[in-house]
Amino acid sequence: MTAILRVLIADDERLVREGIAALLALQPGIEVVATAENGATAIELTRELAPDVVLMDIRMPGIDGVEAAAVLREETTVLMLTTFDDEEYLVRALHAGASGYLLKDLPAPELARAIHLAHAGVDQYSATVAARLAALVRLRTTAPPIELTDRETDVLRLVAAGAANREIARSLYLSEGTVKNHVSSILNRLGVRDRTQAAIYAHRRGLL
Repeated sequence: MTAILRVLIADDERLVREGIAALLALQPGIEVVATAENGATAIELTRELAPDVVLMDIRMPGIDGVEAAAVLREETTVLMLTTFDDEEYLVRALHAGASGYLLKDLPAPELARAIHLAHAGVDQYSATVAARLAALVRLRTTAPPIELTDRETDVLRLVAAGAANREIARSLYLSEGTVKNHVSSILNRLGVRDRTQAAIYAHRRGLL
């Protein structure tokens, strides 16, 4: 018999969260216990209702999905469910401790299966995200270290920690334009195409 998992859905669009809730209610082994319109409410309801899994959108007002995932990572399984197939959000979500990153075009039965697997400890990713991660794990495993300036190293550490350009600028007392230039320089020096690959490089070189 399939175990019944209690699920909370966090999404700032009412029609979306209610639609997901309605679809999941038809799936065996899933009970939707609540919905939340932002990260703050998701945290509050999680602590009140103790769901087994939280489906968390990325962009929400106030506390966003990544920030809420970081808060709840020790309390429940958090599975990101978003329309944004974005490198920066992916890195931030993984660093926050999310148990996967799914896109909203997933059919309801597959979403229900992903919920059960994530709760069982198997991280879940949509096909396009999984393919990208598979390519990244092969990135520069034997390449020699590349020399960066001290400032570029500082920026790279924050990129690898999932910080956006605005957060990096605030932390290092730089303008966002300067941070953007540093990030472009780092990508060029490392020979990588995006922030996700740069973050993987930083983790492998022990820069965190």
